[in-house]
Amino acid sequence: MPNLTDLEYLRLNRPQKAIYKVGRFFAGIPAWFLRLLLAIWNKLKAFGIAIKDQVLDIINTFKNGSWKTRASFFVMGFGNLARGQILRGLLFLIFQAVFIFYMIFFGGHWLSKFNTLGDVGSGRVYDPVLDTYVLEAGDDSFKILLYGLLSILFIIAFIYTWRLNVKQNRIADGIIASGKKLKSGKDDIKSLTDDYFHKTLLALPVAGIVIFTVIPIIFMILVAFTNYDGAHDGYSNLFTWVGMDNFNELLSLASNNNNLSYTFGEILSWTLMWAIFATFTNYFLGMFVAIMINKKGIHLKKLWRGILVLTIAIPQFVSLLYVSKLFANNGLVNGLLLDWGWISSPIQFWRDPTLARIMVIVVNIWIGIPYLMLIATGILMNIPKDMYESSRIDGANAFQQYSKITLPYMLFVTGPYLLTSFVNNINNFNVIYLLTWGQAADNPLLATSGGGATSVDLLITWLFKITTGATSNYKLAAVIGIMIFIVVAGISLIVYNVIPSSRNEEDYS
Repeated sequence: MPNLTDLEYLRLNRPQKAIYKVGRFFAGIPAWFLRLLLAIWNKLKAFGIAIKDQVLDIINTFKNGSWKTRASFFVMGFGNLARGQILRGLLFLIFQAVFIFYMIFFGGHWLSKFNTLGDVGSGRVYDPVLDTYVLEAGDDSFKILLYGLLSILFIIAFIYTWRLNVKQNRIADGIIASGKKLKSGKDDIKSLTDDYFHKTLLALPVAGIVIFTVIPIIFMILVAFTNYDGAHDGYSNLFTWVGMDNFNELLSLASNNNNLSYTFGEILSWTLMWAIFATFTNYFLGMFVAIMINKKGIHLKKLWRGILVLTIAIPQFVSLLYVSKLFANNGLVNGLLLDWGWISSPIQFWRDPTLARIMVIVVNIWIGIPYLMLIATGILMNIPKDMYESSRIDGANAFQQYSKITLPYMLFVTGPYLLTSFVNNINNFNVIYLLTWGQAADNPLLATSGGGATSVDLLITWLFKITTGATSNYKLAAVIGIMIFIVVAGISLIVYNVIPSSRNEEDYS
């Protein structure tokens, strides 16, 4: 599609403008991917150059450094201790001692079995003393995978610390050569509470993120390349590496194992559809309710806001379980309709696939509007009134005021929230599981898949089912977790670069 000038674009009517924007979007996709690949290549090239610079710096430091610096290549902290920097030297030396002790007595054992995840399983052997067969423990694949990963990360940390030790000695040689005085241990402690206080404060949160977020994510990724499940628990029956088999099983159209590829496609499409409807219905309807309540001439505004706020005070799981029972086959709604003679048999609210999907979207609107109403109310009150007065003088009607003033301002302020809400709805476990628990929507093709998926399952609820069922298919759950991350990360990166909050900040300042 040709790129129009500003004047040519202004001459288009509204439908033509919409078609032009859509066409330009799709026409720009190849260029966007090309820029992405180019950016990745530049990052890899920059990484290679950085590695080369680091290696050259290490070589030059050993060649031109003092004997104390050279000794520090083998005994970390030696140069600092020899120069009187006792605190730094002790920290480097202790870290090296702990690393060597760990690798000799623990890490080496786990790393030696890491490539196979264990060779000897547990079993029963005859004990002549007890004259019976006793259980003899063998390898534990789970521990080998976990401690092997921790050992690899410890080696990476050691390499980084060793490089820091070398760099510190090079800097110390330069300071001494210039005739300046080196920092003492007291100076180091003072700098941690003054110049580098921000690093001191961030040390604990960063450590927590690494331990409780980064390491579990890496572990989950590694599980995706094993056959870890209920039949291979890692103790009574070892699991091992299987390469890309799990990904092929989930994504290959030729897969004959429980229709996993079909199930994944169906659930992924419904997950994205659900996230779009759940996000934007709440967003626009919540905004509409806020606009109606804030409108001039509406009485008892506090009362209407109070009623909506009270619905938030009720725990969500209570409301969802109540609604689930309300629309069950033997629930109040079907009971009343049968008593009134309006239906001859119970309506399958949760068993009919289409009806079940409509129900979860409608119920999500009911529980989501109050939150958006409160958010929109605060934002609407901060939109300058003179903008509406000026537009009214220029002859703008209510819809034009909404589309040109209210909506752009709302999208600018709530753009990041809209993105996080979309991501949260992709992983919205509560609404789907609590509403349809025990009353799954029928779909024979999905029911044969691992974990017994249903028509209303999201990726997150399917993941829960396959890890808590009899098969405990952890390997497939890890693959699904990776796919969820790829989908969420891809959508987040694209949307974040499109929303006004990240592009047109000066327009609303």
